[in-house]
Amino acid sequence: MSAISNAVRRTGLYGILAAGALLSVGPYLLTLNAAFKRPSDLLSTDAWAPAHPATFANFAAVWNDYGMSSFLLHTLFVAVVVTAGQVVFSATAAYALARLEFPGRDWLFWGYIATMMVPQMITLVPLFLMMRDLGMVDTFAGLILPTVFGTPYGVFLVRQHFRTIPKDLESAARIDGAGTFGILVRIMLPLSRPILATLATITFINTWNNLIWPLIITNSDRTRVVTVGIAALQGEHVSDLPHIVLAGAALALLPLIAVFLLFQRHIVRSIALTGLK
Repeated sequence: MSAISNAVRRTGLYGILAAGALLSVGPYLLTLNAAFKRPSDLLSTDAWAPAHPATFANFAAVWNDYGMSSFLLHTLFVAVVVTAGQVVFSATAAYALARLEFPGRDWLFWGYIATMMVPQMITLVPLFLMMRDLGMVDTFAGLILPTVFGTPYGVFLVRQHFRTIPKDLESAARIDGAGTFGILVRIMLPLSRPILATLATITFINTWNNLIWPLIITNSDRTRVVTVGIAALQGEHVSDLPHIVLAGAALALLPLIAVFLLFQRHIVRSIALTGLK
């Protein structure tokens, strides 16, 4: 009886997990499915009805005729630069706040973390005025600069992981003649690959999906990113060309899926390590 009850519990648990996964993934699957439908079938069939026959004409149109290729390249450039900057600067700041001793270290750290409680909307106007005074409106520098040097969340995430690494490793390295920078590069960073991969994934996705700041700081196609491009596309063509909007949304979704699949092993490993610690 116990074996049967265990099987029933496992079946129920898997059923709940499958239902939750379907609720989470369902909207993305519906978007991808609708993007392959012909314009005449999009509004005349159910949303969950498979695209038959499937067509790539929607993707070709949004790529060639509506500038989506340029928007994707702009977004990729901004996301890669911001992600690289955040990983580098968050790691160096986190090491200083986790391992180095200096007056006011803890006060500085908690004061910096407290800025996470400030709503983004409050900082948008002062930040825009700063970018305007620096001549960075409608430039890639204006898109990148506010977040490339790290965020409180990134610093906090990496610092907490650094604090779990035994100090004996650093002591042994210093006995062997390693300096602070050498310890960071040769010991701390190699041992922190999973958490750095997690930070890189989160940063890339957040930068890719960011709409408010690019909408404020850019005003031309030469710096327009994919979120602003889809928003403009939707405002201009949603009534007569919904298949174009859906194809643009599907194209914007595919790179995120690729990034997650590439780094999912590191994300799971970082969660496992955090739980073991």
